[in-house]
Amino acid sequence: MQTITLGRSKLEVSRIAFGTWQLGGEWGSVDADEAKAAIRHAIDLGVSFFDTAQAYGFGASERMLGEALRHELDTNRDSVIIATKGGINPGKDPARDSSRQWLREGVHSSLAALGVDYIDLYQVHWPDERTAFEDTAGYLQEMVAEGLIRHVGVSNFDAEQMEAFSTVRPVETLQPPYHLFRRGIEAEVLPYCIEHNIGVLVYSPLGSGLLTGRMTKDTTFEEDDWRRRASAYTGGKLEQNLAVVAELAEFAQQRGLHVSQLAIAWALAKPGVHVAIVGARSRANIERSLAAADVELSDDDMAEIERIAAQGVQVEGASPEGVV
Repeated sequence: MQTITLGRSKLEVSRIAFGTWQLGGEWGSVDADEAKAAIRHAIDLGVSFFDTAQAYGFGASERMLGEALRHELDTNRDSVIIATKGGINPGKDPARDSSRQWLREGVHSSLAALGVDYIDLYQVHWPDERTAFEDTAGYLQEMVAEGLIRHVGVSNFDAEQMEAFSTVRPVETLQPPYHLFRRGIEAEVLPYCIEHNIGVLVYSPLGSGLLTGRMTKDTTFEEDDWRRRASAYTGGKLEQNLAVVAELAEFAQQRGLHVSQLAIAWALAKPGVHVAIVGARSRANIERSLAAADVELSDDDMAEIERIAAQGVQVEGASPEGVV
């Protein structure tokens, strides 16, 4: 597994991070034992970077991750880098809450759920417009000074929001959504991150299933799966993008790749992207995704992927306010 320095954080991490959003219940039922086995398998294959959040199942994902990594956390803490996120209160309306009290409660909740003394990278999950970003940065800096967290990042922020945050404490990392059908960060956000040496770890590089090659127009989701209510996974928009995926799959096959590997490799090849976060609920889904970190795409490959993807439709995803 290739590693990379995550921007100004100086954290040395695997280029694929194991994501745990799918373990919190928002993607349907979860087999906890199988999920923990998948995390263990990722460790065996060289993954050192794990991403989770307080809001994933009210801490369920954090607890599951802590249990799966118990050996490393107890015997060789520096061998794994844990990133988690806070600033979302699922029981509150509005859910976004970057106040001092909630962030502090969130950090202590995450420490307890993970079973650790400090968090390597703590990220503000979504921008909270009701709290000044400068204030949020100050609240997190307090906890850096106390040794509760070591590095600070943000998720789903735009360039202007990061600039405001950074007047008090530099943004070290950004976690944005990014895949072939969701490219909003290319115009301003990625150039800003490159200019300021901000480590970028993108989530949903497989389009939450769109780019796995397993989805069809007849795919159905469990009642508690957020995709059941999202426009990206129904109707003409889905059919048009699946036709693009089919063409991408043919192109990938010509190069001895699976379409999911092509999608992940494309994201990792984009300037400014350091890490792709990939989730899995079973061992079977891990190896193919991790192999994508070693795929090298030529300029011609990238151009052909861009040509094919241009026939698709850009989509949105989930937010604290719901799905579109």
